[in-house]
Amino acid sequence: GESFNAKALLEHYETEVACKHLKPYVPIIKDSPVYPVVLDGSETVLSLPPIINGDKSKITLGTKNVFIECTATDLTKANIVLDTVVTMFSEYAAKPFSVEPVRVNFENESGETTKSYITPQMFTRKECADVDFCNSLIGINETPERMVTLCNKIQLGPAELIKKDGKILLQVTVPPTRSDILHPVDIAEDIGIAYGYNNIVKRVPTTSTVGGEQPLHALGDLLREEIARAGYIEVLTHGLCSINDNFTALRRAIAPAVSLSNPANIEYQVVRTTLLPGLLKTLQHNKSASFSNGFKLFEISDVVYPDNGHVVTKTIVGCKNVRKICAVYAGPTSGFEIIHGLVDRIMTLTEVAPEEEYIKNSAKGQEEQYRVSREGWYYTIQELKEGGHSSAGSYFPGRAAEVLLTKPGVEGKISIGTFGILHPEVLGNFDVLYPSSALELDMEPLL
Repeated sequence: GESFNAKALLEHYETEVACKHLKPYVPIIKDSPVYPVVLDGSETVLSLPPIINGDKSKITLGTKNVFIECTATDLTKANIVLDTVVTMFSEYAAKPFSVEPVRVNFENESGETTKSYITPQMFTRKECADVDFCNSLIGINETPERMVTLCNKIQLGPAELIKKDGKILLQVTVPPTRSDILHPVDIAEDIGIAYGYNNIVKRVPTTSTVGGEQPLHALGDLLREEIARAGYIEVLTHGLCSINDNFTALRRAIAPAVSLSNPANIEYQVVRTTLLPGLLKTLQHNKSASFSNGFKLFEISDVVYPDNGHVVTKTIVGCKNVRKICAVYAGPTSGFEIIHGLVDRIMTLTEVAPEEEYIKNSAKGQEEQYRVSREGWYYTIQELKEGGHSSAGSYFPGRAAEVLLTKPGVEGKISIGTFGILHPEVLGNFDVLYPSSALELDMEPLL
């Protein structure tokens, strides 16, 4: 046979077509300064984990002694797998349910043993579950003593009852084969299996409720259909983005945002506070599409803002979700009037009437008498001044506006969003080749 050194052997497994099934495992050890090798007493290679086993160690129908070796990049997971495999194999041993242990020694560069332990560890542990919790979750009413019997039936024994803080707890023994038992819910599930799902009596719930769509979701679904009819393509973009995309590339000051402590890469540093980067990246990745008649995109989704006062089920979560509408038009011209038209269309659909001063600037003033609108709900737009809004820097100076809403129960006018021609620097940062306009509106104030 052909001889290889370690590096050449791994290159062979990585490039040889006949060994393509081994290729996914090569990167695990390829860049390691040393490679793991299992040798027998005569220095014959039995295994090169995790790549391949040696021909000498093949199991045949005549094999009497089986050496089980388990390798992994995580020692805890390796021990869990080893315990599971060994307990399964031990059923077929000459002396059933017996195994010969092996001592694993860790040596330093001088060959001195620095650490050693016996494998398999056959690790067992104790876990507890509240008896009342198990009964409630399953939908039964069994006595604690009966639950002990059910636990012994499904190999979670020996089980016993203990008292803690005035509650009766069921303490079970988790065997090496049950690494999936992580929580009291898992214990309750096994008790339900032992009890028999078919034996659980079906009951009519004590409360009678009618399900329905949240008003905000219903409004979003209706707007999606209408905006799509206006020629816009809906997209769904990532909820995480980089600090650069969320702030700097949009010419906005870096502001507080919900951030990840250990992001997988630079693209997933913070939870977005605006939908605009996702739409601009979609334009960036669709340069091959035709922009001759304009390219329209929109998204209705959530952004997240830090908020230490927002409470959910009596818990201050430190942030809140805000539903937004964002749309972008890119084409031969800036398309400001197209985005402006979409703003008016959204307001018409949500039954919000324009203010008198706003109507005077329109050539369709007479049509307003036929508008269906809610009493006391009005909107208008005003020029977006630089420094007057956090998003002002994203737009071309003098070519952006702020949408102001007047609604019953709210004093004064509230800003619900902005729209305008995007600044050339913003387009350059996202490698968008055509002039573009965008809008971004908060949805909740429109309810």
